[in-house]
Amino acid sequence: MKLKTIVIAILLGANAVQAAPEPSITGKPYTNPTNFDTSLPDLGDVSQTVFTPLDERRIGEQIMREVAVSDEVVQDIEVIDYLNALGNRLVAASSDKHQKFNFFVVRDTSINAFAMPGGVVGVHTGLILAANSESELAGVLGHEIGHVTQHHLARMLAAQKYDTFKNIAGIALALLVARANPELASGALTTATAVGVQNQLDYTREHEREADRVGLQILSGAGFDVRGMPAFFTTLQRGSRFAEGGAPSFLRTHPLTTERIADVANRVEQMPYRQVPDSVEFQYVRAKLQANNGPADTNVAMFSQNIREHRTSNEAVEHYGLAVALMRKNNLTQAENEIAWLKKNAPQHAMIENLSARLLVAKNNPQLAAQQYASALKLYPDNRALIYGYADHFLAVRQADNAIKFVQEKQRLYPDDAYFYDVLAKAYTMQNKQLLSHQAQGEAYYRKYDLTRAIEQMELAVRAGDGDFYQKSIAEARLKELRRMQRDEKKG
Repeated sequence: MKLKTIVIAILLGANAVQAAPEPSITGKPYTNPTNFDTSLPDLGDVSQTVFTPLDERRIGEQIMREVAVSDEVVQDIEVIDYLNALGNRLVAASSDKHQKFNFFVVRDTSINAFAMPGGVVGVHTGLILAANSESELAGVLGHEIGHVTQHHLARMLAAQKYDTFKNIAGIALALLVARANPELASGALTTATAVGVQNQLDYTREHEREADRVGLQILSGAGFDVRGMPAFFTTLQRGSRFAEGGAPSFLRTHPLTTERIADVANRVEQMPYRQVPDSVEFQYVRAKLQANNGPADTNVAMFSQNIREHRTSNEAVEHYGLAVALMRKNNLTQAENEIAWLKKNAPQHAMIENLSARLLVAKNNPQLAAQQYASALKLYPDNRALIYGYADHFLAVRQADNAIKFVQEKQRLYPDDAYFYDVLAKAYTMQNKQLLSHQAQGEAYYRKYDLTRAIEQMELAVRAGDGDFYQKSIAEARLKELRRMQRDEKKG
């Protein structure tokens, strides 16, 4: 399902909306153990006059509802889990311990990232591939987290007195359009409105400097090399290598001035030197994204050449990328050779085990695939890619009982994961258990932030005639709860 026109606008250019600073959660100025100046101008927190925390959460959920079904968003759970692990590590070092964040990856070759209300942070695949180190990528995320924790967007709207936007959906759409081509706004808001919002939500130098300062604090607190931030500035200045059409999108929406570069460089010089090696997850995820980007033949040639000429700091990463690219070409024999090399020469890793299982699925060998998933899950019982793969296997071989038992066992690890409920819905359908199927599908929609469809499915569950008294009572109670949530949402 394609994103709505309006939501494409966000993903391709929404790193828009930032404003002014906020005191620390103690109400006092920020302090730093290295004693370099981190003071920020106190402009007062007027954001609450426009957005309450509940408002921001609702807007974030509206955005994530579109993300959940978008073809423009990478749905690969290994990529998703890596980015969220990295993002949450940075969030833990931020000043706001209460803000929930959602990180996702947009399938786009441009160098771009953006933050939106409700802790929504998007990163383009092009930016991940352009980052020369994990600390560079972490620096960008820290910058975007800073925009969120400082409530920049809410402050800017408050300063412009956008108090006419009483409807949360109207606010969300206006914000999503703000940095997009106004021509794309038809059907969501009038072009005049979109242009009006755009004109009022431009960056300022102070906004960007503030996000840099907060981002540096976050980067240092999370244990990354703070030199990753100025190093990424250099990457941006070379950005025309990575993206057609001139400067990277990140530069157009995050202006990079001489003063800003000097400010970050001066602050970094006052901070202790810390050499931080890239995680192997960062390297494997980049290789996977590269292998799936552009023509498979080109990527096979590139990874092969890197291996042949020893142009790599980690040969296993090149063999991994080559295996992924070969599987894209359906060259399963050579892919199997690369995976065999990895299992013999590379340190054991969940992504290698998952790739091995996926190869067996592609070779239509369900028995060996099941053995591979089972053995890999003994090593990595919490790994979602392996869990997803094994659950999909049970569905593919129509072992509904095993699928249900397995998913229910793993659900406790990820209670808010919609995927598990989708699997349950399919498995119960195989068993012709309509109440349980609709109930599970309703819970899946609820976790995709789609309350309307969740209620529709729960209503079907209540009307199904195949459940026992206990099951029907649970469905009825849940339906009442969902309807109450919907009423509360409309009142808000």
